[in-house]
Amino acid sequence: MINQLSWKVGGQQGEGIESTGEIFSMALNRQGYYLYGYRHFSSRIKGGHTNNKIRVSTSATNSISDDLDILVAFDQETIDVNHHELSTGGVVIGDSKFGPKLPEGSHAKLFAVPFTEIATELGTSLMKNMVAVGASASLLGINTDIFQSVVEQIFLKKGEAVVSKNMDAIRTGMEYFEKESQGNVGDFKLAEADGQSRLFMIGNDALALGALTGGARFMPAYPITPASEIMEYLIKKLPEYGGTVIQTEDEIAACTMAIGANYAGVRSLTASAGPGLSLMMEAIGLSGITETPLVIVDTQRGGPSTGLPTKQEQSDIFAMIYGTHGEIPKVVMAPSSVEEAFYDAIEAFNIAEEYQVPVIIVTDLALSLGKQTVNPLDFEKVDIRRGKLDTTEELPELDKGVYFKRYEVTEDGVSKRVIPGMKHGLHHVTGVEHNEQGKPSESPENRKAQMDKRMRKLAPLADRFPNPVLKFENHDEADLLVIGVNSTRGTIQEALPRLEKEGLKVNHGQIRLLHPFPTEALQSMIDKAKKVVVVENNATGQVAQLIKMNNKVDKVESILKYDGNPFLPSEIHNECKELF
Repeated sequence: MINQLSWKVGGQQGEGIESTGEIFSMALNRQGYYLYGYRHFSSRIKGGHTNNKIRVSTSATNSISDDLDILVAFDQETIDVNHHELSTGGVVIGDSKFGPKLPEGSHAKLFAVPFTEIATELGTSLMKNMVAVGASASLLGINTDIFQSVVEQIFLKKGEAVVSKNMDAIRTGMEYFEKESQGNVGDFKLAEADGQSRLFMIGNDALALGALTGGARFMPAYPITPASEIMEYLIKKLPEYGGTVIQTEDEIAACTMAIGANYAGVRSLTASAGPGLSLMMEAIGLSGITETPLVIVDTQRGGPSTGLPTKQEQSDIFAMIYGTHGEIPKVVMAPSSVEEAFYDAIEAFNIAEEYQVPVIIVTDLALSLGKQTVNPLDFEKVDIRRGKLDTTEELPELDKGVYFKRYEVTEDGVSKRVIPGMKHGLHHVTGVEHNEQGKPSESPENRKAQMDKRMRKLAPLADRFPNPVLKFENHDEADLLVIGVNSTRGTIQEALPRLEKEGLKVNHGQIRLLHPFPTEALQSMIDKAKKVVVVENNATGQVAQLIKMNNKVDKVESILKYDGNPFLPSEIHNECKELF
């Protein structure tokens, strides 16, 4: 028996590839296996090659694997595109309908199974993916009964007969493969899992759940890949808690509506990707100068322009930090796992209200849409902090003609905030420079006082932010410090033990706060290393440049990848090794 393997299903977009992977992984998750999944899909509604690669393990895993053990193919293109990943002795299970063939020189074993034919005989060709799941179950040595609860969850609303037929398809697929293979396969039998109950979710769902748990009750947004799942999750859930989602005409409207809701005292967020973030820039500046809390999720994807809308990239970093015209305080947070995405969403609202600033939660496509096993969430950790929001029924009475000092100059840079309509809370709000009461003012003295007030807000944040840099340090004196951001965390952690086995002393730092930059937290790690290398999915080394701007470091090397695919552990291992 084995403790882990990598399984992939592929075919044309629109023929059930995603649901095949979903059913396969959900069933294994419920048995207590750890999983990590990554989908490769085309930027079109139907057609084009798509695949779903899922790693299954009896212990925690947070990265896609270098190789592939089992490939389920619904067409020849799937074999042609993915066969190079197959390990020696790997298995391809292809639909006999298209006459599957292995490329010359392949060391894999091919089994043709009539997915479509079996499904058609059972009632409909649409169930061919269930036949494929059954064949996979046979190879893994798992009982088809584990799929019962998943099939019921997905199909019971269509009736018991549909559930029964789909289970028949799974069992028939298993029986056929057992006869076809006659045991002529390697050891793909999975060791028994621990049976523990864990979540299995994508980063976007974790962000949405975190926003809901953190008190968000309004989301204006415009659909865009890879952010739309946040909106789709909250469309279903927010109404149950007195909230709502509005699909706006564009991202400009979404951002300004979120500002308006937050001004009214309702925690609100919006979510988008690079093109939408570009449209929001002026509104982000409005949030900054009016000191109105705002939470934005930016799910990075391949750019520029429409670019590669369904592919991995980390190239919005400078845009998020420096994109707005003028100078405002803002916060850019970068969770590195699905679990962190949940807690960070809650913290983003706290920071936005405590400091009265725009907060951007940045993810990347692999984190937003990649599916991971997540330990049960601890709701005892949830802490709602609303900062200087005064919700008393009546504020101190003001002299005639005097407004409430909404923008009062304070030592910490944060002024009292009130809900519109409160008695004695009348103040002016404008996007032009203003005095303490919000009235427009072009006075040089006032301008400097208000700018200084706003800009000193975030001075303490780097020290107060929970784990601005995740530190994985095994050495007081390291040969190499590897730094990453967002989804690269798991891949780096898998690559580094290989370097350690080869005699290198390696530490790892994962940046979780991109702005204000955690200079001190990172400097302590830099000082312990002979060499520093930054792993990031862009062409210009944006995180590396941030480090050079903020830290004392002799030289920073970059490992860059910008072909639309996430890093593999072997790529990081090999490129780090070349530095020595």
